[in-house]
Amino acid sequence: MSPRLSVVIPSLNGASGLGRCLSALHAQTIGPDLEIIVVDDGSADATSDVARAAGAIVLRHASKRGAAAARNWGIGRATAPIVAFLDDDCEADPDWARTLLGSYQDDVVGLGGAIAVGSGRGFVLAYLARHNPLDPQELELSTSNKITYRFTLYLRRKWLARPPRGRRDVALLPTANFSARRAALLAIGGFDEQIGFGSEDDDLCRRLVRAFPAMRLVYDPDARVVHHFEPTLRDTLRRSRTYGRGSAIMHSKWPEVPPTFFPYPSLMLAVLGLSFAFPPLFALAALLPHVLYPKGLRIAVRERSPACLLDAYIELAQEASDNVGFVQGMWHFRNFKWGDPVSSIQPLGSEDA
Repeated sequence: MSPRLSVVIPSLNGASGLGRCLSALHAQTIGPDLEIIVVDDGSADATSDVARAAGAIVLRHASKRGAAAARNWGIGRATAPIVAFLDDDCEADPDWARTLLGSYQDDVVGLGGAIAVGSGRGFVLAYLARHNPLDPQELELSTSNKITYRFTLYLRRKWLARPPRGRRDVALLPTANFSARRAALLAIGGFDEQIGFGSEDDDLCRRLVRAFPAMRLVYDPDARVVHHFEPTLRDTLRRSRTYGRGSAIMHSKWPEVPPTFFPYPSLMLAVLGLSFAFPPLFALAALLPHVLYPKGLRIAVRERSPACLLDAYIELAQEASDNVGFVQGMWHFRNFKWGDPVSSIQPLGSEDA
């Protein structure tokens, strides 16, 4: 019986979490309809051995080539009409695959689901659960590229917006829980391998929508996976810097996409600078993050959880890290000449490692 869904998992030194990811796929309610492909991107650990032991199809790069190239090899090897992507530190709910397939309608080109934060102890994981960095980007983001419009959306998300709920059309979906029609992925050449990491999913979604304007990207929260984040502040800020670099890549490759540079860290620097001349402003500097990022304060009051008062300061640090990544990315890609997307999709039948 031909598979209905091919699941592609790129992995670099992911042996420690890959077994959990594969076990969850084997527990799917439509398990026999799945084809599981692990692309080892030049790992130095036992990633390939773990994948083989779990019965997955294993493809291996001799050296690291990046997540985009790994996913492209998986697309070429896949045989199902729908190709889904997971990260090796994600764990799919038992009904994940069935829900993905059931949500495809004729006018859907790509579909993703909820990415929940893995359970565990510690303030950082609790913070990430309150401020999930892998939520989809809503459709309103594609209404206008004007900086004033996007700044208005930014303020609204901070102060007024209630998170949308339910199945809906969206603008962008992260590849930690994403799927698309294989024919559509092949038509656009898959992921652009010029983009190492940080915005390859953003770029792919933009090209899918451009190539298939009559079709939709859909988010179904019932197609849920759990993402097991590293529970450290250092890793949280590292990812923010990576997202900033990805924003720079998108602005460089897609000039119509406005630069994403967060204003509040610059405002805080200005207030701190003035505080040396007017010391009473130090009190304002200490309290200002709660005004700029009020979500944590609201949760602290509502749930009587004083620890949530730290949320505002972490959000500020994340946006500052994002800005650093953006500046680094803009400098790195300042003279880069973007051409057609680079892809190394290999045809079905390429030798497995």
